Amino acid sequence: MELRQLEHFVTVAEERHFTRAAELLQISQSGLSASIRSLEQELGTSLFIRSTRRVELTTAGQALLADSVRTLASAAAARNAVAAVRGLVRGRLTIGAEPCLGSVDIPAELASFRTANPGVEVRLRYAGSVDLVESVAGGRVDVALVVDTGHTPPGVQLRPLSTQTMLVLCHPDHRFAALDAVDLDELRTESLVGFQYGWGAQVLARRAFATAGFDYRAALEVNDVHPLLDLVGYNLGVAIVPASFAKKRPETLRAVPLRGDVPAWTVAVAVAEEPSPAAKAFLEQLDPA
Repeated sequence: MELRQLEHFVTVAEERHFTRAAELLQISQSGLSASIRSLEQELGTSLFIRSTRRVELTTAGQALLADSVRTLASAAAARNAVAAVRGLVRGRLTIGAEPCLGSVDIPAELASFRTANPGVEVRLRYAGSVDLVESVAGGRVDVALVVDTGHTPPGVQLRPLSTQTMLVLCHPDHRFAALDAVDLDELRTESLVGFQYGWGAQVLARRAFATAGFDYRAALEVNDVHPLLDLVGYNLGVAIVPASFAKKRPETLRAVPLRGDVPAWTVAVAVAEEPSPAAKAFLEQLDPA
């Protein structure tokens, strides 16, 4: 069993797709399949249930995944420690981010980091904040730019970067558009456009509704900001979003302040309590102080 095979296995397990995993690993799909088959033959069991659309872990695959992640993380830490002694920042840095955080220009940060640290291979993964924080805890992501949802697993630190208020975004013809502010309770019967489970805005809105005594139910769910803005633009519902979202279409949508016990939208960087040298370098770039 080789580290290369474990890396192939973990990438397929995370992507649930051989083609996407091969693209990330920058190898041919046939080469990736051969590597997985060799590992399965060595272990004497199947690791994946394959279908035409995606793959799922078998029970044996699930048992292997956690140890594989730890093994790869330990190997990477050993390589990075040797590089650090030589005064070099090398290795791989996997960065996670929830899209459209509103305060971090991720492409610009990546460009600056790659220029300053050419020896580091950088990978970027977009997902919801809840999933990303858990990925940091599990060693699958080194650094994650997330919304603070109030959930911090053991072994993870959250370092706040910025804070903004949440508000109601609506169509100009909606009744809310003429109001100075909207009470949280007025959303009880409204059709909502929201994000899928685990995204920052969804978690914060759900918490606010629970505090107000009613359930959060989105009539329409998306996994990207722009479809959400499109749906609100067709007056199919209102959305609870951070103030920065409203700045994307100020001429066509109305942003109305929200009254009530609404959590703030706090952008933070999630990192392991003992980050790698590459992760430390990225953190210093984000927050030099």
